[in-house]
Amino acid sequence: MLDYMPVLAVGFAASVGLAPLTRQLAQRIGLVDKPSARKVHQMPIPLMGGLSIYLAFLLALLMFGNQPAYMNELIAIVLCASFLTFVGFWDDRRELRPRTKYASQLAVALFCVVVGLRVDLFGVWLLDAALTIFWFVGIINAVNFLDNMDGLAAGTSAISAFFLFLLSALQGQTLVSSLSAALCGALIGFLIYNFNPASMFMGDMGSLPIGFLLAVLGLKLRFATQVPAASWMIPILVLGLPIFDTTLVVFTRLREGRSPAQGGKDHSSHRLVAMGLHPRLAVLTLYAACVLLGLSALLISFAPLEAALLIGGGVGAIGLGTFIILEVVRIKQQRKLKASPGIQKG
Repeated sequence: MLDYMPVLAVGFAASVGLAPLTRQLAQRIGLVDKPSARKVHQMPIPLMGGLSIYLAFLLALLMFGNQPAYMNELIAIVLCASFLTFVGFWDDRRELRPRTKYASQLAVALFCVVVGLRVDLFGVWLLDAALTIFWFVGIINAVNFLDNMDGLAAGTSAISAFFLFLLSALQGQTLVSSLSAALCGALIGFLIYNFNPASMFMGDMGSLPIGFLLAVLGLKLRFATQVPAASWMIPILVLGLPIFDTTLVVFTRLREGRSPAQGGKDHSSHRLVAMGLHPRLAVLTLYAACVLLGLSALLISFAPLEAALLIGGGVGAIGLGTFIILEVVRIKQQRKLKASPGIQKG
């Protein structure tokens, strides 16, 4: 496991050094996130933090993460992530239509299916391909949705990447370990500039490729120490927070008769703030939840089947209870807004 520390360290150092440069570039070309009714920040914040994360990630891989045995897979992953970085930049610059973003994600997912980066759960090509596409598009959008408060997407993604690194290193998976260590280091380095109060944002230029990379890492995890009946839960738990938040938001927006693609202050973080938490404390609370989910995944990777199913069921029950509580918070919040004329809905 210590063999991968240089990968993480270079990713971190490169991200710390590159972030101020990309921030200056964003300011020079006018690529900033302006305040609006559905956003928390009150001043324009430079974007392009995603570029510093991705360049740091690549630099770490180039210097320490060379894996000749997996070169074809590595090239495919880098090509897809680079494409999504470009799509994210264009979206930050021109604000693409949701269907255009979804089409790009679908294209990446289909490419991964064709080159063999796909789920192998059912043993039926069509079913595995469909699940792969759903997984990629779902996780990419989940991370994109989670980028709604200072430090939230970067911090939770770093925690998820760390647990993916830990799990893959324990199983001797060199490619996944290298990728996850590089991503974790790059995200931690960026978090220095992105934690509340943030001096720069990653933008879609960061959230789209980060979501893709996390989806790839979760998909490629393999467990000699666990049977498939339990191991399928592990990547879902590691990425449980973005999955939970996206499910909550989509459910709420559909219930309220809105498009799931329509932005708003209805994410888990916003509801914690509505319950009285400071935004920074709300983000730290979600960090803690992400750590607990990662620890649950780690336990399941070694537990007997019965214990693994019990842990998974317990986490699911807690998640359902939290879902209900946060939905009640949203309903009460909306009722207060309706009863208070002149207050804009989030």
